[in-house]
Amino acid sequence: MHAFFRSAGAVVMILVLLGGVSALGYDRWTSPISEGDRLVAEGRHEEALASYAEAEARFDKFPALKQFVPSEYSHVMANELWILYRLGKYDELIDRAARAPETAMPHFWVGCAFFEKGKAEQKPEARTGWLSRSEEELRRAVEGEPEDWDAKFDFELVTRLSAELKKQPKTPPQQLMQLLRPQPKPGAKPVKRVG
Repeated sequence: MHAFFRSAGAVVMILVLLGGVSALGYDRWTSPISEGDRLVAEGRHEEALASYAEAEARFDKFPALKQFVPSEYSHVMANELWILYRLGKYDELIDRAARAPETAMPHFWVGCAFFEKGKAEQKPEARTGWLSRSEEELRRAVEGEPEDWDAKFDFELVTRLSAELKKQPKTPPQQLMQLLRPQPKPGAKPVKRVG
């Protein structure tokens, strides 16, 4: 009986040792994610993007880990897409979103990137194309996350803007958002605002 407890104790010690080594290895392996989070909090987005890219490369090297720790992978990809949007790197965002899991909201970010590209476009037909692509991606984002109010708002905004732009396709880019404001009818008295 004494030998049994000694053997059981040895097995428990080995399991604890393996658990500790695994925890240390996991912490070391995810250090670029923690570093990226810290850099985002400090507003150092370019550096954070580099840390997340390093973490993404680690996931790409061991693809099984994308399924083993999907929340970590989604976190990395979502933050990369957010940073790329903030930095105005829309083409890179669109490329990375193609590899991102649905939990990283790739359709939302691609829709926002297409919208920004459309707002900056000078040629009316190209602008309409960008906005149509934006509308499609945002529709997919709303279908994927029906409770996401940001996606719903942006989808409605792009849909309304696209409809108005079809009526007035030659609107200059700097006046696009004015298409969404209700225009008074010719000869109508202006509404007096109170408050």
